[in-house]
Amino acid sequence: MTRDESKLLYAATHEWAAIEGESGDRVATIGISGFAIEQLNDLVYMDLPEVGRSVAPGEEFGEVESVKAVSPMYSPVAGEVLEVHSELPDQLEKLNDDPINFGWMIKVRLSSDEGIDQLMDHEAYQKQCAESQ
Repeated sequence: MTRDESKLLYAATHEWAAIEGESGDRVATIGISGFAIEQLNDLVYMDLPEVGRSVAPGEEFGEVESVKAVSPMYSPVAGEVLEVHSELPDQLEKLNDDPINFGWMIKVRLSSDEGIDQLMDHEAYQKQCAESQ
């Protein structure tokens, strides 16, 4: 499945979420934006959570390390981690080419709508990125 970047929701902390499914059984696929990857430059390590872990909006769920810095990754939604992209930490170079489709990090079964109203659409996120440069 190919994701349309313009349909994703974005956290101010540069994580994206693709929310799919019907009310009561929705899953958010979460990744890190291309803008963040570009800013970090030369990723060398990524730590992802265990399946089954509960996450809340704004809660740190892992970290990504580049030659420049270590950056925490924050959950944009509330729920339980259903799946972790276990191949990603060993193939970080692919994030530069495809942060949206290959670069997903975790899938979370939503426990509520908490945090979703704080997320930005693609246009608002692009504006935030432009203002921060």
